[in-house]
Amino acid sequence: MDWWAHAAGWSADLVLLAHLGFILFVVLGGFLLVRWPRVAWVHVPVALYGATIELVGWTCPLTPLENSLRRRAGLAGYEGGFIEHYIVPIIYPGELTEAIQIAMGVAVLVLNAGIYWMVIRRQIRSP
Repeated sequence: MDWWAHAAGWSADLVLLAHLGFILFVVLGGFLLVRWPRVAWVHVPVALYGATIELVGWTCPLTPLENSLRRRAGLAGYEGGFIEHYIVPIIYPGELTEAIQIAMGVAVLVLNAGIYWMVIRRQIRSP
């Protein structure tokens, strides 16, 4: 494997980690508000974007980038999105349906709304 192919393989792995970090921030980033309330200025738009990707059925821009880098490295890319390829097989052994995808988007919104509600309620109660 030449240097460029090797670099593309490592770059694809970095994109994979960034993608996972993005998803974790979308789903769990609201918990950071307990310590750093200003994170909300970044988290709210990111969480809404992440939920929209699921609700509308878009493909995250990181997925084609990762696949392109994998192909440049001489590796196989994959069909569908990051969640369908990496996350869904762990959580759901069957195929990802539109209903499951919508449920995941709604779950992100509900979870984060609950976190924000608890943080705001806590701030109101504290002197």
